[in-house]
Amino acid sequence: MTDLFIWILRLHVSCVIASGSLFAARGTMHLVDARMAHRPALRYLSYGIDTTLLAAGVALAVIVHQAPFVQAWLTVKLLAVLAYIGLGIQALRCSRTRRARAGFLFAALAMYGFVVSVALTRSPWGVFTLLQG
Repeated sequence: MTDLFIWILRLHVSCVIASGSLFAARGTMHLVDARMAHRPALRYLSYGIDTTLLAAGVALAVIVHQAPFVQAWLTVKLLAVLAYIGLGIQALRCSRTRRARAGFLFAALAMYGFVVSVALTRSPWGVFTLLQG
């Protein structure tokens, strides 16, 4: 079971990096009004990566017997991921002005960083755990 866990963990981490990198690239392209930001190939690649990321995350939670709303850090991570998705949608689809797109892109990337910090620290405070001393 440990080999399977390590394989799924590596897949999950790889998808986290790929998803965040692709989102940052698409967001930046959208800011400069590059048409490529909304190409179907990039959108579908993003959907595929994110679906794999979600499936790997669920598999990891099942393997280690952890669940949101039981472990605080996992609950915060899940809620922060939902916030990241909402901010990302605003950055890539809904915002009409460049200033709004930039603000939502920055907020989404900050939320992405917070999600990663929660995962690494396994603390609901994430990066803010370091400030607690």
